[in-house]
Amino acid sequence: MDADSDVALDILITNVVCVFRTRCHLNLRKIALEGTNVIYKRDVGKVLMKLRKPRITATIWSSGKVICTGATSEEEAKCGARRLARSLQKLGFQVIFTDFKVVNVLAVCNMPFEIRLPEFTKNNRPHASYEPELHPAVCYRIKSLRATLQIFSTGSITVTGPNVKAVASAVEQIYPFVFESRK
Repeated sequence: MDADSDVALDILITNVVCVFRTRCHLNLRKIALEGTNVIYKRDVGKVLMKLRKPRITATIWSSGKVICTGATSEEEAKCGARRLARSLQKLGFQVIFTDFKVVNVLAVCNMPFEIRLPEFTKNNRPHASYEPELHPAVCYRIKSLRATLQIFSTGSITVTGPNVKAVASAVEQIYPFVFESRK
């Protein structure tokens, strides 16, 4: 087993966060009174709306900005955002679905081996930081991809990045370094 051999690692996407604009002012009180699956947070000035399929929670601001969380793919996030915009249209708002953007993707990947974290941190010092008294994982940042990886001694890696492609390439980039420090 060497670092160059092709190893199939399955990357499980657990959360996709996206943002879109409605290009109209939204009356939060009307959404709270007439909408379904809604929680009105008046003190913060936002409405939380939940969809069942796809399973998404949206934070709706009166300015027309909507943040959707909970999707498991970029396609599901877009589908859920469009369904949300449609439900706002049905409440009587002049919603135009614009400026859709995936802003964050969270994924989990399991390595087929355990990792020696102190050795890994020592070998990758400028990018990796390990504070075992504060957090049980190494924090590894890849600036070019804008991705952050949390590497645990069990071999579990949590990846946060701007899109699915960046998350996948971050795992590809980290594999040889992690392979060197395997138990």
